[in-house]
Amino acid sequence: MASTSQQQAQETNVVSNPVDLVKSLIWGNTLDENVFARWCQGFTFSEDESMALLQHEGGPCAIIAPMQAFLLKHLLTSPEPRENWRLIEFEDRKRILLQAMVEVFHSVRSNDGAPFHLVCHRDKQELIIESLAAQSSGGKVDSSSFHSNLRVNTYSSVEDFLEALSRNLHYFTEDGGVLLFMYSIILTKGIDNLKAEVQDPTEPLIDGTFGHGSQSLINLMLTGRAVSNVFDLEKDVEGFKMQGINQQSEIGFLTLLENLRYCEVGSFLKCSRHPIWLLGSETHLTVFFTKELTLVAPETVYQRARRIFSNFDTEGSGFISSILLGDVLQELELVSIPEYVDIMKTKLDPDDTTIILQNAFMEEFFPEEPERTIPERFPIFHYNGLKRSCAEGKVRFMEGRASIPDPNDLTVLSEATPLISCLRTKWPTIDVQWDNDVNPSLN
Repeated sequence: MASTSQQQAQETNVVSNPVDLVKSLIWGNTLDENVFARWCQGFTFSEDESMALLQHEGGPCAIIAPMQAFLLKHLLTSPEPRENWRLIEFEDRKRILLQAMVEVFHSVRSNDGAPFHLVCHRDKQELIIESLAAQSSGGKVDSSSFHSNLRVNTYSSVEDFLEALSRNLHYFTEDGGVLLFMYSIILTKGIDNLKAEVQDPTEPLIDGTFGHGSQSLINLMLTGRAVSNVFDLEKDVEGFKMQGINQQSEIGFLTLLENLRYCEVGSFLKCSRHPIWLLGSETHLTVFFTKELTLVAPETVYQRARRIFSNFDTEGSGFISSILLGDVLQELELVSIPEYVDIMKTKLDPDDTTIILQNAFMEEFFPEEPERTIPERFPIFHYNGLKRSCAEGKVRFMEGRASIPDPNDLTVLSEATPLISCLRTKWPTIDVQWDNDVNPSLN
């Protein structure tokens, strides 16, 4: 543990103009005060659900919803058995919040030796005076005053960083705390590293008109990488390489935009390590989760084959060019010598259409699909941090029971709400019966 003098020395090690660099990256050349005000909140919890974060206005769900997902991960995977995971004492809640924040910090670091950065208020007393002045005039602290009163502390050791984060946690739970956290993880990521990952570095991470966080910001929170796409690995579109998700994520992501065919979410985000998924509508993020671990069972050989085939099917059309057959076989570690590939091309494409259908490929090489292990019905939950979007205006985890019938046993699908349509991008036959017949909102 660092001494007091060491801590003071570290906390005076201010990076040259880092706040201006981060401010430009996030907000662009202009910052709308109304948009800024909507983001200027802290990590605060609902009075009606001890582990549910509140979102006061539209916009900051790009940070708050992923943080909620990581809170749930640490809550539900705790080695200490809990009699009721929905009733958490203040100190336990503080500890879980710290664990969730630390996980995000670690995920964004470029390497184990990279420093941590914490953005905090420079002078607590000065901020209080500004806040009181703003309240007396019926407004909030303006963006200029907020940014002029920030300091950046740098920590080279994990131990010093953890101690400092715990000591300064109150900054992140007060007004402006969400912004402080976002600025901190971006500096810890490294501005040059982030710019190398986003598709268009000139586009701000927050929309200046509507205040929505970009997909790059969402991906940074979920995976530690600020790529702008949600498909797996890379895609080459007319000679332009587009970066996607490069490995299985801890927390999943599904979006209604895929149901509307505006994008394709790859298996690295759909098939997360934990049964917790961010759900995206056109304008908002919520969280869907369950304790049913069979939903995130390890990838089977059959599922891996379908995923790898799909990676070569860049248009999502259900087939690949026959020229790519050898590459697919090689990626699957199957026989891929030219003579064998030519034989299989003839078998899989007897009419010489120059395409290989995914169904024909799977029937030839992986004819046995594993039996299902998911229970017939299981409990699920949904979180929406906006009071105005929740039943009775109370932010709580809405509970229901889900079923995912085998497609072969299904005669007709029930009518889909937007939330169900979003879930069906991963589980095409899923259906949910919500408690009290109250359908949660994606918006």
